[in-house]
Amino acid sequence: MQFAVDYPDRALNRLTSAFRIVVAIPILILIGTVSGSSIAWSGNHAGAVSGAGGLLVAGPLLMILFRQKYPRWWFDWNLELSRFTNRVVVYLVLMDDKYPSTDDQQAVHLDFVYPDASRDLNRWLPLVKWLLAIPHFIVLVFLWIAAVVVVVVAWFAILFTGRYPKGMFDYVEGVLRWGQRVIAYAVLMVTDRYPPFSLTA
Repeated sequence: MQFAVDYPDRALNRLTSAFRIVVAIPILILIGTVSGSSIAWSGNHAGAVSGAGGLLVAGPLLMILFRQKYPRWWFDWNLELSRFTNRVVVYLVLMDDKYPSTDDQQAVHLDFVYPDASRDLNRWLPLVKWLLAIPHFIVLVFLWIAAVVVVVVAWFAILFTGRYPKGMFDYVEGVLRWGQRVIAYAVLMVTDRYPPFSLTA
């Protein structure tokens, strides 16, 4: 798995950074629709909005388990949805001020190697990968708490200087990379290599 975000070695747009949550509403609605999210509300009216499907997990798991295959189109869907999701996240955490594209990679570079399921993947491991990844999920909770604090400090730095401090940028990029490695292992099941406990590539 490869993940990197280009550091914006330039002045970032202070206005869109200041109101990033508001500016991001349209793309958040779109990603909610594509990722299969649903919204329900109560009061005088009740309703729901459902999306296109989200990450494909159960299908690849069953195909690996019973047929030792990982259909290419399922892999491609998961890869492209992961890329899009990460572009939106990078935009939300102020690492890029270019509005997230639905198809161009922009500053976010994410790639998985397409696995030969019969050769590269243990057919029984998908049943327990989520369990094996629990230590990572616990560590990631604390890393994300720290990342939220870092993003808030970076927000003020961008407002006053127009720049995202490089050390803070590297930390947030490392948290995103770590999380993506865990997702590739435990959710997307494109590798049997256990993710390292590391922020670096």
